[in-house]
Amino acid sequence: MTGERYHDRHPFNVRMHRGELTTAELRRWIAARFHYQRHIPVKDALILAKLDRPEQRRAWLRRIRDHDGTAEGEGGIERWLRLGEAAGLTRGELWDGSRVPPGVRFAVDGYVTFCRLRPALEAVAASLTELSAPDLMRTRIAAFERHYPWIDPAGLDYFRTRVTQGARDGEEALALVLSWARTREQQERAVSALAFKCEVLWALLDAVDRSGP
Repeated sequence: MTGERYHDRHPFNVRMHRGELTTAELRRWIAARFHYQRHIPVKDALILAKLDRPEQRRAWLRRIRDHDGTAEGEGGIERWLRLGEAAGLTRGELWDGSRVPPGVRFAVDGYVTFCRLRPALEAVAASLTELSAPDLMRTRIAAFERHYPWIDPAGLDYFRTRVTQGARDGEEALALVLSWARTREQQERAVSALAFKCEVLWALLDAVDRSGP
């Protein structure tokens, strides 16, 4: 069931990859998704606080650096801002959240709260959607280059970077989950956490899809 609800199958994403989105729809998605992107380091900091081994914390800390960068002008959030600019949005519009539908805020808040309140096993298991990220990013790059040539190709650097980062992050998270989930009950909790994350990403797209013409 989790695979059937992975967000690459959402009608909005299907239309995106077929080249069927209008300029307004694509900009709305970029702005809404930025709200999610800017909260990734927040949820990762919450997970970091749950890890009790130095090697685990070092690995997870890298995720925060990947998104926030180690200096101004670096990191995944910066690359997403450049995507927005390439699509005709300003940084101010992205940061102020004026284009973010309420449903997107609700979905993102739910995910951050989940990572704050749930044990490390479930919080990490929820991130296993990253296992599918490399293929999705390759599909997205090809779709943008083919169907949305009005977007500067340099704006696609976020997607290109996540091909390798997503593969690495997914494998590391999976190794942690497999080492922790030894009982049937723990395994079921891990699967439920992953299903919850799929629902978060699906709900986010629902909100984007329904918030405009």
